[in-house]
Amino acid sequence: MFNVAVLKLKDILKYFMGIMITGLVIFFVSKGLEKSGDNNSSSNNILQKMEKGISLFTENSMLYALDQTIPVVSNVNKEYKDIAKEDDANQDESVLQMMLGTQISSIKGMEDIEKNKTSEEVSQNNENNNQEEDKENNENSAVANAGVQTEVITQNPISDGSNTNIGSVKIKNETDYQITEDMFNTNDLTIDNKNIILFHTHSCESYTVSEKYPYTPTGNYRTTDLNFTVTRVGTELETYLKQYNYNVVHNTDYHDYPAYNGSYTRSLKTVENILQTTPSDIIIDVHRDAIGSRSDYAPTVKIGDEEAAQLMFVIGTDAGGLWHPNWRENLKFAIKVQARANEMYPGLFKTMMLTKSRYNQHTGKYASIIEVGATGNTLDQCLTSMKYLAAVMHEVIQ
Repeated sequence: MFNVAVLKLKDILKYFMGIMITGLVIFFVSKGLEKSGDNNSSSNNILQKMEKGISLFTENSMLYALDQTIPVVSNVNKEYKDIAKEDDANQDESVLQMMLGTQISSIKGMEDIEKNKTSEEVSQNNENNNQEEDKENNENSAVANAGVQTEVITQNPISDGSNTNIGSVKIKNETDYQITEDMFNTNDLTIDNKNIILFHTHSCESYTVSEKYPYTPTGNYRTTDLNFTVTRVGTELETYLKQYNYNVVHNTDYHDYPAYNGSYTRSLKTVENILQTTPSDIIIDVHRDAIGSRSDYAPTVKIGDEEAAQLMFVIGTDAGGLWHPNWRENLKFAIKVQARANEMYPGLFKTMMLTKSRYNQHTGKYASIIEVGATGNTLDQCLTSMKYLAAVMHEVIQ
């Protein structure tokens, strides 16, 4: 859309003549003052004000005349005045912001000094704490030494019921398969992939409360706080194995919570997902022996001056009807590990169990369940066991 201005010549001449006459009057008055010889400062001030007045009068009169004759100019003038007011307000605001910015910068500078000072103190404290923690971890996670005296000190023991021996390894064979020593010559055992997978089908299995590891049970020797369960035991084993430079994948997902039923189905999916990115021969499902949740049963071995929870291999087969073509390889690996443990730390392992169930052990060449202690053991004892288990596994894997 276009604005059309209609010029009225008569009106322009009228306003122009008025301006000229007024200007002439002011001119002659100023000249008269000059002739009077009044050159003092007061006269000069009057002259300056009059000149300024003439200028403003002339400018405003011209603008007024144009406003009256050309509406477009009137609108433009109004816009410029509004912009000028906004600029003045912005300028005032800018000055205020500059002042505040200066003050804020000063305050921020002081805060930064305090913050840096605090950060340095925190960093120093963290460094000191880390040094203490590293020192404690180094003391607690030192690799196990072989050749120390061992003794089984289990109170209220349970009969192992073994019916098969392969060398020094006792096996409780619950299947109809005939297990003979010549079938399980472990000398030809080869480990192609030394990645190690640790997981927990029953993640919430816990132990007897101790002074160092107290917890609030959420079931019969169970807790959802994985810092006090068999999952924590798996973390300890992971730590020790990594000291021997093995690549360890430790899954700490819940598989038996919120529902216990379906635990093996969920853990199978976990292992299959891990294997897609991390091929592994050795897959260990770390459990705690339930044994009817007997509070007085705590299978324990004393190794040197330390008490450790005893361990137990559980090896599955296809005797229950599920496809499991490599169960014999699983059994061979378990026999080799336990035989080496019997040499290094006699009594660390209890009698091995060979069962009809598969327990997801079809997923790996050397897959197994390792039961760490029972409900009567403390978490302290189970963590100690992992130091010795890792040492044994290293002797077999390397």
